Amino acid sequence: MTDDDQARIAQQFIEAIPHARALGMRVEEIGSGRAIISMPWAEHLVGDPRTGVIHGGVVSALMDTCCGAAVMVHPSNPRSTATIDLRIDYMRAATPGQRITARAECYHMTRSVAFLRAVALDEDGENPVASATGAFTAER
Repeated sequence: MTDDDQARIAQQFIEAIPHARALGMRVEEIGSGRAIISMPWAEHLVGDPRTGVIHGGVVSALMDTCCGAAVMVHPSNPRSTATIDLRIDYMRAATPGQRITARAECYHMTRSVAFLRAVALDEDGENPVASATGAFTAER
């Protein structure tokens, strides 16, 4: 599968998920069991209007979608995926007004389950907003 094929699959994956479209998610990089997806800060996604901090559920949705995309471009070519388990540790509030980027890696694949690690960052790439580990189905 070429890089263009993988990018097309990832974009179709995002476009098929209504909340991913609604959140403005964009594929930044994709390939070989790895994905980078970002989304813009938006006022309607803020969890606390006093601070302008984006809601944790939005960060969760971004990380979940990024992990699913990483599964879909794994070299084993799964046909579909779904979240089995996703544990997210929130480390700090994302900086208001900044784009958030998730990076996910499929580090182990069995016959039917993919295991992933992910991180969410704002423009401070050295100080994560959240990290995650998860297990996803990998139907072939």
